[in-house]
Amino acid sequence: MKNQSRAGAAAVAGLCLFLSFGSLADTQTQSPISTTGQKEKVLTKHATGTFEVKVAPQADDKVGDPTVGRMSLDKVFSGDLEGVGRGQMLGVRTEIEGSAGYVAMERIAGKLHGREGAFALQHSGSMTRGVMQLNITVVPDSGTGQLAGIAGKLSIIIADGKHSYEFEYTLPQPR
Repeated sequence: MKNQSRAGAAAVAGLCLFLSFGSLADTQTQSPISTTGQKEKVLTKHATGTFEVKVAPQADDKVGDPTVGRMSLDKVFSGDLEGVGRGQMLGVRTEIEGSAGYVAMERIAGKLHGREGAFALQHSGSMTRGVMQLNITVVPDSGTGQLAGIAGKLSIIIADGKHSYEFEYTLPQPR
């Protein structure tokens, strides 16, 4: 039963990870906007591309409730974002078919439209009787290097078994 719950949680959490709603139309938009309380201008940009992902169950019977599945995330991004993502995900499946939830944190290192650095993403997904919601946002102040000050939201798209992303983000203008 314990392994079945863990495997079920892993499967549902993995499914939630790969599904999102909405898509962004433009491939790259630039518009200066002011950040609240600051005079510095930022650029709003749009990045697209594909990624490969490996999700692996992580067993640790001594941590937390065994019905909460824990998985490692390993991603390779291509396109406007070129780099690797590594993280961890927790998922829970309920007794109601099609209802589950997951959270994840991942750090991505690489180049985004030619700017090099790293940043963290925070995932929050739920599925209510088959209806999914997914929110993936940049962790505030997590950007390093040329990606310092990054903010934004990432969407995951699955079509024909392939994973892609759309990432709307802002960065301070280079000086």
